[in-house]
Amino acid sequence: MYMEQVFERFVKESPVSVIMRAAMEHALAPDALDALFARCAERQYARELLFSSVVDTMGLVVCKIHPSINAAYQKVAETLPVSLTSLYNKINGLEPAVVGALVNHTAGRLGSVIDAMGGRMPAMLPGYRVRILDGNHLAATERRLGVLRGCWAGPLPGHALVVLDPALMLATDMIPCEDGHAQERSLSPAILDLVAADDVWICDRNFCTIMLLTGMGDRGAFFAIRHHANMTLISQGTERHRGRTDTGDVYEQAVTITESGLARMKVRRITIRLDRPTRDADAEISILTNLPDTVNAVAIAELYRKRWTLETMFQSLALILQGELATMGHPRAALLGFGVALSTYNILSTVQAAMRSTFGVEKVETEVSGYYIADEVRSTSVGMSIAVDSVVWEKFQTMPSVALAKELLRYAIYIRLPRFKRHPRGPKKPVPKRTKYINTPHVSTAQLLAEEKRRKSP
Repeated sequence: MYMEQVFERFVKESPVSVIMRAAMEHALAPDALDALFARCAERQYARELLFSSVVDTMGLVVCKIHPSINAAYQKVAETLPVSLTSLYNKINGLEPAVVGALVNHTAGRLGSVIDAMGGRMPAMLPGYRVRILDGNHLAATERRLGVLRGCWAGPLPGHALVVLDPALMLATDMIPCEDGHAQERSLSPAILDLVAADDVWICDRNFCTIMLLTGMGDRGAFFAIRHHANMTLISQGTERHRGRTDTGDVYEQAVTITESGLARMKVRRITIRLDRPTRDADAEISILTNLPDTVNAVAIAELYRKRWTLETMFQSLALILQGELATMGHPRAALLGFGVALSTYNILSTVQAAMRSTFGVEKVETEVSGYYIADEVRSTSVGMSIAVDSVVWEKFQTMPSVALAKELLRYAIYIRLPRFKRHPRGPKKPVPKRTKYINTPHVSTAQLLAEEKRRKSP
């Protein structure tokens, strides 16, 4: 009874922390994670150290609760039956396929909860299942591995392709790659394995290949992919003006994709003549699509613009979470860190879905900052773990989606939105040329302020 009273106090004082923990328990239930490992691991096996324990420990680092695996291990060493060396060996040897399955697992568990809460975003293209695909090359790491000690170039630990469901705002799939120099197109077979009929895939020009475009078409799916200059097109008609977007005029033309002089596929080319060039000085953007004519060119142009949603997710991972660990030099360890970060992002998205369902999509999307949500969870989590016994949380691990959704919405009514108010910054001021004190190694800020004050005083 007392423990329930303590729990309810946290519900009323920090509801987002309770929602986050409940969603985490559901998405990362230990029994389900260990079963996932047993299904997906090919060479590794769980003897003493369970996969669920590895994910929990990595999560402490990814969520910035502890700065490193070493620090996290010291806090949980009493609950782990192995040494720090064994933990590192497990992390460094974890197969990429297991990490990809982890991300897909959390999306599957939480997607049904978001649906039950009514927390979906408005459909980008009604009647279709939209998927946004992009790649993320993991940042260079420290040179802790022996093979990297004398390496001048920055060591890249790998990269990952990420698929975002913009309706649920969940990372549904991660395609991990240990080779940091591999191109996105080298993973085309793995991408096509995820394609289903009536999907609409939005991708940048790195994915504009014959194999991907024809493969998606053969599977009954659609695409809106930026044209890569290496792909040869033959015009099939006059280019016609179709309207405008906020960024420029939209034109449409029927074209045929060719390969080695042979026609491979007929598509529509949607071209946006930009009012302002892009950062790469491009004056126009061309998008290839096989969507039917019932979807007009302006709608396709607007659809492609929304691929920034995935780029925003990557920015959130860098700002809110610690998904690219400089100390994780081994490719498999680095990919595990990124996979756990994506899983944590999915949990955070579930919190925001509960807020959308309670307060409305527009209000949450325009006024709420994910950074402040994560900050409150981080500052509250340790105290909540001490005050609320772990037994209280176990019920969320096996709770049906509809029942969990009902509980999360009950907690969400106590959220005070002003705590998480977004503060969009204005345009950056241009950096002035530094022409003062060129021959002086450093100056005293206090003296400069004093001089400025004397100068301005009457």
